[in-house]
Amino acid sequence: MGRFHRHADGTEHSHDGPDNTDPSTGDHEHGHEGHEHGREGHEHTGDHSGYATGTERVAVLERIFGENDKTAAANRASLAANGVRAVNLMSSPGAGKTTLLRETLARLKGEARIGIVEGDIETSLDADRLAGFGASVALVNTGNGFGGECHLDAPMVGSALPRLPLADLDLVLIENVGNLVCPAEFDVGEDARAMVYAITEGEEKPLKYPVMFRSCQLVVVNKIDLLPHLDFDMDGFLGNLRAVNPGATVIQASARTGEGVDAWCDWLRAQLAVPR
Repeated sequence: MGRFHRHADGTEHSHDGPDNTDPSTGDHEHGHEGHEHGREGHEHTGDHSGYATGTERVAVLERIFGENDKTAAANRASLAANGVRAVNLMSSPGAGKTTLLRETLARLKGEARIGIVEGDIETSLDADRLAGFGASVALVNTGNGFGGECHLDAPMVGSALPRLPLADLDLVLIENVGNLVCPAEFDVGEDARAMVYAITEGEEKPLKYPVMFRSCQLVVVNKIDLLPHLDFDMDGFLGNLRAVNPGATVIQASARTGEGVDAWCDWLRAQLAVPR
């Protein structure tokens, strides 16, 4: 399938090739790095030839997202058929998603049957950190056959779901690849979206990355135990967040100390209580 790139100088091109997505198996290969998706793109520099016209760009993007959304619908139907709800958890690298998930699994053990789809470009480091907490974990390395993608998409999640015992689960938590742009653009079949935001990232990020913040129902503002040591304007951050997503629920937390984690777990319980 063709892939579209935009360069820093504004020139554009597509990479044409066969469609490598198999919705029935979830096997999928993007074959592109440093790409622009179009919903909230990012740029790639280099010297290439074969530039796409605006019409070609639209056609390629529509095909990419159209195929993804079909697979997302299939993922959602599979989860629903098993009575499972799914939450897509996103953040930048190092915001604390995995630490929050460890605390979550410890608190909800025996109360909710949880599976994890763990997305990472390389290694099993985060998946290994979640072992021993009673949850089934399906690892997706996007650098292994998926082109080194900076996000999970629906076919990747579709490849992971058969490796989870869905019939025995209540909740699937999808730990997306750390990135404040691309994960927000791809429906993976989730019922709800949440993000973890560390105060070490500064208060301006909702304005710089509005698609991510706008796409989430919940924002966990993490690492608040560091507030005494940082020049972070919490009121300024909350104002910026409200400017792009006035309806977002906000939980201030420290996954390291446990502060606010119970409120996050209560939000998950509320997701489980929502009728399909």
